Amino acid sequence: MIKMMSHSSGLRAKLAALGPGILLATAAIGGSHIVASTQAGALFGWQLAWLILAVNVMKYPFFRFGVEYTLNHGENLLVGYQRKGRWYLGGFVVLNLIAAVVNTAGVLLLTASLLKYFLPWPLSLPVLCLLLLASCLAILLAGQYKLLDRVSKWIMVLLTLTTLAAAFIAWQNGPAAPIGYVGPSPWTLASLGFLVALMGWMPAPIEISAINSLWLQQKQQQTNISKANGLFDLNLGYWSTTALALVFLSLGSLVQYGSGQPIELAGAAYTQQFVGMYATTIGEWSTLLVAGVAFLCMFGTTITVLDGYARTLNESMKLVGVQKNASQQSYSYWLLAQAAAGFAVILFFKSALGPMLTFAMSLAFITTPIFAWLNFSLMQQHRGTKHGISRLMQIWSWLGLAYLFGFALLFIGWWVSR
Repeated sequence: MIKMMSHSSGLRAKLAALGPGILLATAAIGGSHIVASTQAGALFGWQLAWLILAVNVMKYPFFRFGVEYTLNHGENLLVGYQRKGRWYLGGFVVLNLIAAVVNTAGVLLLTASLLKYFLPWPLSLPVLCLLLLASCLAILLAGQYKLLDRVSKWIMVLLTLTTLAAAFIAWQNGPAAPIGYVGPSPWTLASLGFLVALMGWMPAPIEISAINSLWLQQKQQQTNISKANGLFDLNLGYWSTTALALVFLSLGSLVQYGSGQPIELAGAAYTQQFVGMYATTIGEWSTLLVAGVAFLCMFGTTITVLDGYARTLNESMKLVGVQKNASQQSYSYWLLAQAAAGFAVILFFKSALGPMLTFAMSLAFITTPIFAWLNFSLMQQHRGTKHGISRLMQIWSWLGLAYLFGFALLFIGWWVSR
């Protein structure tokens, strides 16, 4: 009886800790899954499954370090960067400012392209982006973290069930590719740009680890979270996104690969094909349902990106001395400034929105090794203490850094030599 009560109490504590990891998943399952993973399957079949799995595995330690550091020391990653030295925090701030603006513009574009399904009259993408921004800002300025925490869980459940159902039906129907079909190879220099864009937002840019650290700090104000339960929350969210990335890849591989249908490479244009792919698999009746779920997914991503980057900007500007404290009012100012800057990028690039999104995903990958090294170096300073990194995680981290730096340098070299 005592064991049963203890187990029940432990389960309740784990469920109570859920939140930051689910928000991480909500932020992740957007452009990287709906667009990049499905495109990878549509263009190359199952050939890139190992690459998607590899980049998720190699990025994991650096997301984990954000959770561990916050739970071990009771402070967020940004404070940790500041303790290492002003150049560490300064470097993060510069890269984070760029990422905040570019990624906000990127997710807004994808969400706006899905909103078109539910409007009785056509509107331009910039106008749709403005409407979305207004909605997201109203939610964030009114409800803040609690509402965000609650809504994200429902979005994840709904998206997961619908995606698994579509994948199961597609598997029952069999692949669209004819027997003996041999598709193009992704292992060429010409495909390197696509591979880097795929990995950039897979499962999410690593600076999201700092955002997750702030979400975790906020969650701790509501409930006491042990290290084990905090890692349970992270692992559930992180590895769920990894599994769903492979499910989205399978949808593209089964429904579009080898079908003879031209694949749209521009992200916003591909979302239309994405919804059509579901409709082909499940039936025309599902078009609005699937578009609605995909829209909710991207809407959740947009909200979490807006909230998360605004939190990091607010906290980091306090730490570098630009403002006295990280108050609710200053958070609102940074949220509005980030939204305005992201919308300005959309207006500036309105004649080239597809390349802009690819640029956002590629930039995320190029900066990934730097953010990864920041988190690793922060944890390394506690080596040999109870808060240090285990031998396994050290080896895993070095392999991850080698993988990420190697691909980034290869891409930069290829881009310069074009």
